[in-house]
Amino acid sequence: MPLPMEAVVLLLEKSAEISGCEDFALRLAAQRSFTNLGPISLVLKEEATARQALETLCRYLRLLNASLITRLEENADTITIREEMHLPSGTRTRQAMELAVGVMFRILRELLGEAWQPLRVGFAHRPPTDLVPHQAFFGATVTFNLNFNGIACKRGDLETIQPRNGPGLAHVARQYLEQALETQLHHTQETVRQLIAALLPAGRCTSQQVAAHLRIDRRTLHRYLAKESRTFSRLLDEVRLELAQRQIRDTDQPLSVVAGLLGFSTPSAFGYWFRQQMGCSASDWRKKAVPAPVAAQPLIPLLRH
Repeated sequence: MPLPMEAVVLLLEKSAEISGCEDFALRLAAQRSFTNLGPISLVLKEEATARQALETLCRYLRLLNASLITRLEENADTITIREEMHLPSGTRTRQAMELAVGVMFRILRELLGEAWQPLRVGFAHRPPTDLVPHQAFFGATVTFNLNFNGIACKRGDLETIQPRNGPGLAHVARQYLEQALETQLHHTQETVRQLIAALLPAGRCTSQQVAAHLRIDRRTLHRYLAKESRTFSRLLDEVRLELAQRQIRDTDQPLSVVAGLLGFSTPSAFGYWFRQQMGCSASDWRKKAVPAPVAAQPLIPLLRH
């Protein structure tokens, strides 16, 4: 039975807080393996390369976690696996995001071997007090306050041909997963929200792009949304606002960088939009949302009687 993602995220944050264990999510991720993916694992093991396996995982992962979007971003010699999480704006996601990236790291290790190392691991949130557990888990440079959450890999590592075990039950699993995706399209609004959250950091997000990811045409997308009394433009604003509030509150990114992550061409365009949405400037909102550090209190000498 699926669990509400907000409840799971809160449980992770509270568990880390009460235990005093900043790397709580990474300790959970260390126990995860292919088998936790259920029928998806059967399909992944059939793919010829790690890259094809990741592309398949990106397609089916929302069946396991409706709030998490995984996508591949390509550069000359590197491929970055980006993780985006779509949750209400007030939700703390540090532990949930570290769990997602940690599990992805474990999956890559199973695909490429225990000796494999990423180029870099990045998180958008602020760094923990102690970096040692994170560096020990990933065995690579871990950087915080970035414009993405995810893992950067060498392109060649992901395109190496992998040994295959034969089709087995993989074709049955794939049919099942495709049927499940088709069923999920009946809940178009949430699916579109997830895709908007994933596509925004790469630039301008349009209904045409979202429809292409869903393998439907733009008119069909608008028709599905109309049945739920929603419009694409309104969903775009809602998701942008949720992401903006999270970036402003939980990271130290300059507002100019936040503007780019949300698909705005200029910081001034972002500033105007934010004021229209919230009734105040983004900088003023940050001052209210991020508590100032508590100043050290002077020691009070003991009185002698």
